[in-house]
Amino acid sequence: MRKRFEQQLKLGAIPISGVKLPIKSRDELPPILMALQHIYVTPELNEEVLRLLEERVQRGKKKTGRYGMELWHILVLSAVRLGLDANYDRLEDFANNHKLIRQLLGVETTFGEAKVFSMQSIKDNMSLLDEETINRINDVVLKAGYQLVKKKGEGLRIKVDTYALETHVHFPTDMNLLWDAGRKSLDMIEDAIEEGILEWRGWRKGKYWRRELKKLMRISAKASSGGGKNKEAIEKGQVRNYLELSRNLSGKIGASLLAIYERVLTTNQVEMYAKKIETLEYFHGMLNKQIDLVERRVIRDETIPAEEKIHSLFEPHTEWLYKGKSNKRVELGHNILVTSDQWGFIVDHVVVEKQADVSLSIPLADRLLSRYGEGVIESISFDKGFYKKENKELLSLYIPAVIMPKKGKKNKAEQEEESSKTFKKLRHKHSAVESDINRLEHHGLDRCPDKGLKAFKRYCALGVLAANLHKMGNMLQEKVRKQCEKSRKAA
Repeated sequence: MRKRFEQQLKLGAIPISGVKLPIKSRDELPPILMALQHIYVTPELNEEVLRLLEERVQRGKKKTGRYGMELWHILVLSAVRLGLDANYDRLEDFANNHKLIRQLLGVETTFGEAKVFSMQSIKDNMSLLDEETINRINDVVLKAGYQLVKKKGEGLRIKVDTYALETHVHFPTDMNLLWDAGRKSLDMIEDAIEEGILEWRGWRKGKYWRRELKKLMRISAKASSGGGKNKEAIEKGQVRNYLELSRNLSGKIGASLLAIYERVLTTNQVEMYAKKIETLEYFHGMLNKQIDLVERRVIRDETIPAEEKIHSLFEPHTEWLYKGKSNKRVELGHNILVTSDQWGFIVDHVVVEKQADVSLSIPLADRLLSRYGEGVIESISFDKGFYKKENKELLSLYIPAVIMPKKGKKNKAEQEEESSKTFKKLRHKHSAVESDINRLEHHGLDRCPDKGLKAFKRYCALGVLAANLHKMGNMLQEKVRKQCEKSRKAA
């Protein structure tokens, strides 16, 4: 049965409440650890956070069996990973060798052997969290942070913007996506041969297929990107050779799939190999799809509709993001809607899936008003990309100051509104959201290394949690510094 947390106060162990953290360090780690320590030593915060973790991790499990990683350890390691933008190798080293982190985990001791965390255990336990649970923990952190800085009756001044969080993919072209599908199909065929569900006969030239496919991919890519006389004819000729080899490979893989089906059905091993067969079917399907797309675009000179394009075989949820700014930069990933307040806390975030900025303001206001109620939000500011007259009028019914600059020509009333003192003041303050976004990027939310849309959303939520813990920790550090200065002056 998994436990919340039980620290064994044996000889040489330091209680978490007694861990002394540096208050003048400018590194990102001490503030995060100080915020976590504050949660641990505050009974109501401790109870609420560990209850949320327990509900998620223990859902549907019996209260018997072996002990898993304790819930407190999962929270601390998750916050440290995103707070320091660390990969799992670095996180494992921190968990086993960093003194302050181990003291806050409650496992550091100066005598005898202490607990050792394995990388696989860290990965498996952190993956038990989901976006919803992390967001609920983040709400608890926000309430604790507001208790430190928010005055009674003070309202929230909200700032909203979007930015791109990239997926961990290479830049897609027709040629390298076709190569990806072919090489991964060959990888799965080799695995099937090693597992014994496919005979080696017929695939003795497997390395030849891979070598030839890669050679023709490079030749086709060079012909496509190069110049010179008769470029179009040369490109089509090279691509035809590439497509011919890819079709032959696809036919051979299809025949091998039929042989695999027959073998697993005969031996009643369908469940054992279902996952590998599904993966091979996926890459074989992608191989056929990319053959069709390359032929239509290069040979037939068709324009491929955006909804038919795939930007990554490994992260198929990836979007092609182009904001139309002066640098004309293309980003591969998802837009993140970030909402921050006047103290720099991230009060809301959403992973945007194929939606324009203009459609996001009303659902955001619904979430904020349902969470805080009317009268708490004093103002909300957007940039021009969110402007829509009907949305602005609707928001103005519930929020006193709605800053949503209009794109294009303005009438006299709109010019007077945007020239008012309140509008200009709040619009100037809106730029602080860019600083909050930059802080998120420093907490790991510039590129997501985790695979799959579900893991992408979990990673994003953990980054927001780590940023809020960091902000809360800075406030706690400042409070302790002032107390120390006051005591020094009194002495």
